Amino acid sequence: MEKIKTENQNKTETQKKICCPIFNPEKYDNKVHNWNKKSFLKESIFTIFHMPIPWTINKKIKSLCNQAKNNNIEYKLEDTLILFEDTSAFKSNIYLSTTNSIPTENNIEISGKFLSKVYDGPYKDTPKFIIQMNEYLKEQNKTAKKYYIHYAYCPKCSKKYSHNYMVLFAEI
Repeated sequence: MEKIKTENQNKTETQKKICCPIFNPEKYDNKVHNWNKKSFLKESIFTIFHMPIPWTINKKIKSLCNQAKNNNIEYKLEDTLILFEDTSAFKSNIYLSTTNSIPTENNIEISGKFLSKVYDGPYKDTPKFIIQMNEYLKEQNKTAKKYYIHYAYCPKCSKKYSHNYMVLFAEI
């Protein structure tokens, strides 16, 4: 009985240390998504030359999750997209996907056709990955109208899992 209790405590401690669920790259790599009024909650964050201040990201994501919770929107974290849109050198938008619309001012719907590809590398390589994605789209006679990026892991979890996956969603 003592052994089972210890194993359960170890599992609970591990779950607390890892906040991001295990990411399955096959789910998003080289896939086409047709979104018709896909619901998201939106927040904006201040950036310094496209680089967000790390603690502001955590604060905004918690705010988005609390808004969903306060409006009785249930979601499984492993199925939820947290998208980033870089709108200028000093501002980015963060979007949390929800199962349905929430009657708030920062609820938006995104529609369109998106091609997603998964990359694995440091955050600083994001511009390089966008160039690679643009080349890939060009080979298919397509161009991106806009990009959204989903970072699968926070910095702590990327170290824990030894991967730093990001999914580029190119609106085509």
